Amino acid sequence: MELTLLGTGAPEGLPRPDCPCAVCATALGEEARAATALLVDGSLLLDLTPGIAFAAARAGRNLGQVRQVLLSHPHDGPAMEIPAGLPQPARVPDGRELTLISGQRVRAVATDAPGTGYEVTGHDGERLLYLPPGAAPAGTSGPEGMTAPYDTVLVDVVGRPDALARLREAGAVTPGTDVLAVHLGHGVPAGRETARRLTATGARAVPDGTRLTVGPPPAPGVRGLADGHGPGPVRPPLPRRTLVLGGARSGKSLEAERRLAAWPEVLYVATGGTRDGDREWAARVLLHRERRPASWRTAETCDLLPLLAQDGPPLLLDCLSLWLTDAMDRVDAWDDAAWAGGGERELRARCEELADAVRTTRRTLVAVSNEVGSGIVPATAAGRRYRDELGRLNAAVAAECEHVLLVVAGQPLPLKG
Repeated sequence: MELTLLGTGAPEGLPRPDCPCAVCATALGEEARAATALLVDGSLLLDLTPGIAFAAARAGRNLGQVRQVLLSHPHDGPAMEIPAGLPQPARVPDGRELTLISGQRVRAVATDAPGTGYEVTGHDGERLLYLPPGAAPAGTSGPEGMTAPYDTVLVDVVGRPDALARLREAGAVTPGTDVLAVHLGHGVPAGRETARRLTATGARAVPDGTRLTVGPPPAPGVRGLADGHGPGPVRPPLPRRTLVLGGARSGKSLEAERRLAAWPEVLYVATGGTRDGDREWAARVLLHRERRPASWRTAETCDLLPLLAQDGPPLLLDCLSLWLTDAMDRVDAWDDAAWAGGGERELRARCEELADAVRTTRRTLVAVSNEVGSGIVPATAAGRRYRDELGRLNAAVAAECEHVLLVVAGQPLPLKG
């Protein structure tokens, strides 16, 4: 089954008309996106958008063979002009199946937002799923009646990462599924940051006009049609281990949570524990809990080695700096005599054990830590000791991670990977 993405943007397109924001101002060239519309095997058009005939021409296609036009979401604004020769657009009731003259089977999938998703099955059984903007499959899991993983899924990954999480939970998306981000608007970060963020979710974005084949991934060493101009598809590798660094209120925890938002089950490991009577700390903890998906579990512990050794869902470890505080408490590192009498050696051994556990873990891991070495030099020997040991710990863990990010003023800067 051949798929041509005539557009990959939000319904308003990117850039949005008359929008002065930074993303719209820099959405030039391949970063500019028309409203999402898909052409399947040249005969099925999913979503009718302004300028669709010109978009098809730019992609080297024509719409003369289109026999069915299906709409996935309400189209606001003035009535849209239907190019000559195209059939009247229609919406299919949820659950209804169509068999097209061209041989594809189409099933309408219920969603939790206004609109309809479409499951398309090709002549050889290849399957794709297309969801409307801002929508996830209705219910708590994947599409009703789903019997096998999809080969390709097109979804609003940036706006609804939980939609991808639901599909993964249902088994509709597996490591072999090509996940394409569509309906991209000015809510996405500008430039390379979009690709970096999507890679963390196991998805990718492609330019308007991209052509690709829907089906099982090619054999090793064999690359299939990706864009009409050369080989592909190239599916981004998922990072196993990521370290997110940043200062206070830099946005590092939010960035770490965002990287796992498309996964159905995550174990959030909070190393800070509880502090009786500290209302400000309790408010911080509550804010973090309310921000996390309801499907995530929380463990309040500094005993990290068993968690890293076990198999299980992804770990979000927040944070290494509080783990170090606990480790220093355990060896009485704040006391100069205890530090000189073996505390330093014991702490270094604990940190080395943690770095070794990160190296050998088979779980997906996103760890958060503070970057405190760029500020004022602490006035006390204990403060300087903590600063130095945190710098050493961050360096040791970073060496074992495929991806390392530094978050400054909410902006993630890739340091590694």
